[in-house]
Order: sequence, then C-alpha cells, then structure tokens
Amino acid sequence: MNMYDIITKKKHGEILSEEEIRFAVNGFTDGSIPDYQMSALLMAICLKGMNDSETAAMTFAMRDSGSIADLSAIPGLKADKHSTGGVGDKVSLLVGPMVASLGVPVAKMSGRGLGHTGGTIDKLESIPGFSVTLSNEKFMENVKKTGLAIVGQSDDLAPADKKMYALRDVTATVDSIPLIAASIMSKKLASGSDVIVLDVTMGSGAFMKTLPDAIKLAETMVRIGEASGKKVYAVITDMNQVLGTYVGNALEVREAVYALKGDIAEDLKRTCLKIAGLMLLGCKKADSLIEAEQKLSEVLQDGRAFESFCAFVKAQGGDVKYIKDPELLPKAACKRVVKAEEDGYLVSMNAETVGRSSVILGAGREKKGDPIDMAAGIENYAKVGHLFRKGDTLGILYTNREESLDAAEKLYRSAFCFGALPVAEPTTIYGIVDETGFHPL
Repeated sequence: MNMYDIITKKKHGEILSEEEIRFAVNGFTDGSIPDYQMSALLMAICLKGMNDSETAAMTFAMRDSGSIADLSAIPGLKADKHSTGGVGDKVSLLVGPMVASLGVPVAKMSGRGLGHTGGTIDKLESIPGFSVTLSNEKFMENVKKTGLAIVGQSDDLAPADKKMYALRDVTATVDSIPLIAASIMSKKLASGSDVIVLDVTMGSGAFMKTLPDAIKLAETMVRIGEASGKKVYAVITDMNQVLGTYVGNALEVREAVYALKGDIAEDLKRTCLKIAGLMLLGCKKADSLIEAEQKLSEVLQDGRAFESFCAFVKAQGGDVKYIKDPELLPKAACKRVVKAEEDGYLVSMNAETVGRSSVILGAGREKKGDPIDMAAGIENYAKVGHLFRKGDTLGILYTNREESLDAAEKLYRSAFCFGALPVAEPTTIYGIVDETGFHPL
C-alpha cells in the first residue's frame, strides 16, 4: 500500500477502504507521509467527496491517533455538547450547569476563540483564578463532586486532527463537509462521553451559511455517532444575528450568570432548553423532550442551575464572589454608544461582521496565540425585525484600546441593513437531527 495509489484512487472518485484511510492518517501523523501528499489527498477528498463509510473510517482513524478519555469511573451516562461556532454563543456556560443540576455528569473539553467566533475556555478565564488546565485525576474528581468540569483540549486528543486542520487551513480544503464532520467528531468521540449533542449553527455568523449545508453536516455527524455506538443528536440553530445580548469574554460570563438566575434573553433560552433537553433525553433523565425542557426551566427559575455553576467555578479555582456579583468582573476603561442614524426596521444583520468588530476591540484573536482583552466586547441591542428610531442605541462598544473604537464602530455599523417595512423576526431553531434524519421545528 502506498500514498500515491491512494491519492490516485480518490482523484478518480473511487471509494477508499478503511485500511487505506488509516494508512494515510497514521502515516501523516507519525511524519512518514509528507505534507504535500496529504495536501493532495485532502484536495481530492474536497473535490470528489467521501461516502458515510469513508467519513466514519477517517473519523475513527483520527480519534485513535491519540489517547481516548476513559470516563468509566464516573457513574451514570455522561453528556457532552459541541457548537460549530457563532457570535455571542455562551450556550456551554449555561447548559453545563443546567444538566449537571439534574444529575447528568458533563465532562467537557473546549476550545479557544479564533477569528469572529468566541471560545468557552477564553470566557471562563475571564473569571479571576479559574483554571482551565486540570490533571486527569482532578478533572474526574470535579465531575464526580460537582457534576461538571470544563477544560482546554489536551494535546494528545486526536493529534491527527490538529495536524490535518493546520494543513487544510493553508490549502483551501477547509470547506468539505466530510472533513469538517471527521474533524469535529474525532475530538468528541475521543472525549469519552456517552451522549453528544451538536449545536450546528447556520447563517452569516456561522461556518455553514445555508440550511441545506447545515442539515447535511448535522446528518453526517449523527451517522458517525451511530457507527461508533454513541447517542448523538444535532440541533440546527440560527446564527444570522448575535445570540443573546453580549459578545466578548467577561461580558458573556456576566450575561450567563444573570441567565442562570432566570434573567435570560428569549433566543438564548430557547437554544439552551433544546440542547440541554436533548442531553437529558439521551441520558434517560426524561421520557420526552417536553418533560426535559420543563425540568430545565425549573432549575433556571429556582436557582439550582446557578448554584451548580458556582460549585463548578469554585472547584476549578475561580473566585465565586465574581459570580455572586458579576458586576465585579473585568470592565473596560473605554466605551462608545452606537446610535441609529435614521428611523427604520432592522432587516438583516451580518453576525460575522459584528464578531469581527469585537476582535478589533480586543475580544478575539486574528491568529492563534494572540492575546485577548477579557473586558472588551459589545453590548448589542440590534435585533432583526425591531424598529429603531433615530438616536436609539444599537449597541455599546467596550475596549481598553481607545484607538480601536473608530474602526470597530465603522465595521459594527456596516453589519446592519435597515428598511422602511417591517420584517419577521428570524427563527431561533430550525430543527433537530437524530438517527432517523432532520425534523423541522
């Protein structure tokens, strides 16, 4: 078996065997297959595609390239969730404590933000003292004790994916649904949970720009889960506008804390209830999604979810006084109120542009390793379908770099399109994907 023949086979649109895929993935990971040959194979896959069996084989080869978390010491079924990325996406900060407070252990590995999308790990690090690096023993102990632990992804988790993604990033082979699905699912399967709920975002602020593409990605990942023996659901959610109100790190933690106390934006609440509901359903803590969502609504109202979040923060070294009083969280030295310049209905928003303006303010990274300003970000009041009068506040920009305000405001304003006629508010959730396919809501 050699790489040249494997590349040729895929170039002609033929189906690769599991052995051929493992040969390519393992060889590239250990360095025996050079970048230029793997680049050629990735481009052939991009152009010719892969079927379900090939995609599953690639996922499993990538999963098996490193260590696989063993969570068997934690009693019961374990749940995990993953978002394909968005703007103002603080869902993990909410659903973790929500389901943990109802007896479902959540052992989660999360990433950092890059480009216009934020990362859960960065957000948690805005809490003074909070540690995102725990030993394996401490990680397991925390999940047993508080029901929830969130840490940064370890280097030995699916190393093939890290190496392949770096190559895809510079060879224009990122936008292949089989490759995206294999990348996400290899890490999720290596993380060791029994039930995985995927938040597949769709729209201007998401990686998937159209509903058919989002459904296709979701269905591919659910089928990979099925092939691996895991229970996997996907929720297709809207990312054509900011989720909730805030974009940033400390700002989103602040919003999450108030949300866990019951003061929660409607779009954020709907998204969290659906995702957390499927986590409960998959872990057999509810007989129906309706029952699951009812239980979750109760823990948001009666303070159990908030107490769960406090216990989680304390267990990972965070200072709980910043959670008890979120107004103590880092605040930016400079702010600018952005006001509507004319009357009109907000017809559309480019959420990616809003995310990019938050990066200019310091809330995100242009490239891996860039420092971020924990206090920077945007308080966004612009929602599609709403009527704004001249002088109404669209949003407030926060930064510690005063010189960034002009460029950030210009970009932020460019995200909005106003019109004279009213438009309908967009759907928050388009549907759910399970092993039987897509179910619109």
